[in-house]
Parts: sequence; C-alpha cells; structure tokens
Amino acid sequence: MIADLAARASSERRLAIDTEFVSERRYRALLCLVQVAVPDPAGPDGVRTEVIDPLAEGFDPASTQPLAEVLADPEVEIVVHAGRQDVAILRRAWRTEINNIFDTQVAAGFVGLGNQEGYESLVRKVMGTRLKGSEGFTRWDRRPLTEQQLEYAADDARCLLELGERLEKRLDDQGRLEWAREECRALEDVSDERPPERMYERLPRLARLSEKGRAVARELVEWREGIAESMDRPAGFVLPDQALMELARRSPTDRNGLEQIRGLPPQTMHRRGDQLLAAIARGAEREAPPTPETPPARDSGDAPLVSLAQALVRQRSIDSGVAVELIATQSELAALVTAARRGEDGAGLRVTEGWRRELVGDELRELLAGRRRLEVGPDRTLQVTEKS
Repeated sequence: MIADLAARASSERRLAIDTEFVSERRYRALLCLVQVAVPDPAGPDGVRTEVIDPLAEGFDPASTQPLAEVLADPEVEIVVHAGRQDVAILRRAWRTEINNIFDTQVAAGFVGLGNQEGYESLVRKVMGTRLKGSEGFTRWDRRPLTEQQLEYAADDARCLLELGERLEKRLDDQGRLEWAREECRALEDVSDERPPERMYERLPRLARLSEKGRAVARELVEWREGIAESMDRPAGFVLPDQALMELARRSPTDRNGLEQIRGLPPQTMHRRGDQLLAAIARGAEREAPPTPETPPARDSGDAPLVSLAQALVRQRSIDSGVAVELIATQSELAALVTAARRGEDGAGLRVTEGWRRELVGDELRELLAGRRRLEVGPDRTLQVTEKS
C-alpha cells in the first residue's frame, strides 16, 4: 500500500499529508497516524486517501521508506496545513528531509484570509465544504481506533489536495504564489529535537548567574534532558527551569541543601537526589559558557518611529491582502528602527529580505532614513511620498 502511494505521488508530483500525534506528558510528540492523499483518477473525487497506523500491531517501520523518499524529493509538492509540527515529527520519526512544502495556512495569509485560519474554517471558506465531525481531542495513541476516528483522519487529508490547488490558483492570480512558496520554505528546517545548548540558552535570567552558576546550569540541562528522554516525560517534569536555576545559583552539596530548593519535584529529589548532586559537582568543575549577550538597548525616542513603521506595514497589509502578522512583528520593526538610529540598513532582518523587502522593506528603510514621509491621502489612506 505505502509503496503504491509513493509511486503515484512521485508520478503525479503532488502529495498531501497530515498527522495525528500525542504530545501531552511526553518528552517528544508520539506519532500516532499518518494520513496521505495522492491524485488518482480512479479514486473518489479523483483522490486516493490512505491512513497509515505506525502503532498498529506488526507494523514495519521500514515500510515507510518509499514515502519518506518522496517527501524528500524536491520535484514533489508536499501539501500540509499548519504543518510545522507535522514536518518536525515526520523528519524525526521517518528520518527524512521534507522539501517543496506548500502550507495552506501560510498560503491563506497571502490571500486575505488571515494567517491563523483553522483547517475546518479554511475548507469551508475556500471549498464550501464541511468536514465530517470532529475528533480533534481524541486519544490517538489508544488502540483500537474506531471507524469514526479513521474516517475523520482520512477526511482531513482528502480535502488538502484540492484546498492547496485552489489556494495556489488564487495566489497565482494575485501574483503572490512565489511569495507564499518562499515563506513555506522556512518549514523545511523545522525540528523538534532538543539540543542541550539550545535548552540552556532558553533558561531565564542566565545573565544573573556567576561563571560557576552558568557551568552548573549547563550540566544540569544535559542531565535533565537525558533523564526526561529516558522516561519519555517533559523536561519540566524532571526539573522545572525555576528549580534548575536555583540549584545552579546555590550549588548544594548534600540532600539537606536540595531540600531547601523551592520547586524541586519530590520524585526527583527522592529517586535521583544522588544523581542530581553528582551533576552539580560535575558542573562546578566544567568550563563556564560565555556570558549571554544582551540585546542592544533601545532609545526611548524610538517608540514613535516604531509606531510609524507599524502604520506603514498595516497599510501595505491592507493594500496587498497579506496578513500583517506575516509581514513583521513589533520587535522586528523595533530592531529595524534601532539599526537605522545607528546608521545601519537593517541587513539580515526578515523585514528587509525576500518578499517582505519587495512589499514594504525598502520603503521602511527609506522612511526611517528620512528620505520619505507618510501622509494621509484624499481617500483617507496612508501614502508614502518622497521628501522634497
């Protein structure tokens, strides 16, 4: 079945894919179902849909290899909806790259439908179709699955192909297709892996720790990630960030010291107290990570300029139909204003690259450099004019 699906997808150069997974109380999300749809003239509505159950008894993980190869083929378009988690899980579970992604939620943000449109709502608005029922909160990791659950899962994938096709047509008509494809390319690199260095950098108030404290915190992150992965439990279940930072600051040397740490889970202290103390001791002997970089200070006079930049972005959002949230966040505009204050052009910021540069990035640079101005036109819209 899977090999046939892969062969047809490779031949037709299109495939829609969706997943069901469970992430609650787990270290990483558990892949429970994979729903695939491929064009097939002999199938209902010209589509063949299959549901792959990786948790089924006797399932051979190697059987997914042909489909994994298709996902990595840049000549095959992979249609998803809000596919960030789907892509991350499939990359890990099937050990594959996923290229040439077309995300219908991303695409919706380029045709005036908002960039956070839910799947059922988007299908209804674009296709005039209502999906069958809802099993969104079901326990997908329990077996056996009911016919209703399987039908719901298959229905999601079945509609994805046509939804993607219709959105691509709209985008092409409006000259936005390449913009949407550019935005979707960022999904090819998403991952749910948890490298310790990244988990360490996400700790709160790192700059307040001493060198020794940072070294202990780094060691504790590695210890925590290893334990959490072996238990298949969230890292915070083993050791919450707040407790980890307090352990790093105090560096206790005995169980009495551990008992003074607020927020330390009792099961960790009682079952793994000795391991925890050993990790703290190892951390005290290792080289400390560098002092975290602090973001550049913002001038108090930047706020009006950020608001001015936001006004231009919102106007271009209205003009183009591209969701404002897709174009630039307030923090990105603040970074651009800071760069302009320093005499820099903001190179490397998202808003000054790719389709964003074409839509509004160059105008923002000119505006902040004082070479352009905003004014209210006769039709009560903002207009950008050159300074005389």
